[in-house]
Amino acid sequence: MNMRHYFYLTLSLILIATGCSAAASGSETRTLNVFAASSLTEAFTEIGKNFEAANPNVTVTFNFAGSQTLKTQIEEGAPADVFASANKPELESLISSGFVATDAAKIFLQNGLVVILPSESHIGLGKLQDLARPGIKLVLAAEEVPVGRYTRQSLELMNGQFGMDFKDRVLANVVSNEDNVRQVVAKVQLGEADAGIVYSSDAVAVPDLKRIDIPAGLNVSAEYPIALLSRSAHKELGTAFIDYVLSAEAQAVLQKWGFAPAE
Repeated sequence: MNMRHYFYLTLSLILIATGCSAAASGSETRTLNVFAASSLTEAFTEIGKNFEAANPNVTVTFNFAGSQTLKTQIEEGAPADVFASANKPELESLISSGFVATDAAKIFLQNGLVVILPSESHIGLGKLQDLARPGIKLVLAAEEVPVGRYTRQSLELMNGQFGMDFKDRVLANVVSNEDNVRQVVAKVQLGEADAGIVYSSDAVAVPDLKRIDIPAGLNVSAEYPIALLSRSAHKELGTAFIDYVLSAEAQAVLQKWGFAPAE
């Protein structure tokens, strides 16, 4: 083989290798890590599948937990690109500590509260006043959990209608304070509690359970913010996901799962 043939053979091998590398790079899967409040599990799982379908070579990985737990994980260095919280204080804390850019958060939905009962409940719980009846086993989310905080605010509002000690009498029936709303749902489903207070969207996700609605005047509206994390490894992709969550298509999914649109 003369030098000219050797040169062209070498060049051809380089071009083939370069082309293969480019092709591999073009098909490389990118993973978007989304930390989301546990109440978003069903809705965001569906939204994530839709986003993946519209974005080839993208995988959306969700970490669902209580918003306060997710905030702590982010502060401790867990790899996250997007954070969707069930309340504003958790996200505002991340803004103040530099994990989220100022003015980056956007409110993308609202949620309310509802009382859920086991499907086979026979103890005669039919109205809100019954929650204060002695002997009732009530499960709530812990006070530091967003839904737990909203629940106690709602009970405070009920004092004005059912007596100033109503909240205290209800809380005296609490047998367990859970780390997130899904644990409350699970205990009611298993019959380990006579009642629980959860988000309206959670009641939609478990239609087999009975429910007692909380009227607007005694309910608390929860606003959910979403934001890109400052240390995201996929800022462009994270921004695209947030834009999709705010789109009419994704908002329809959220409403299907019992959430209300942001005002």
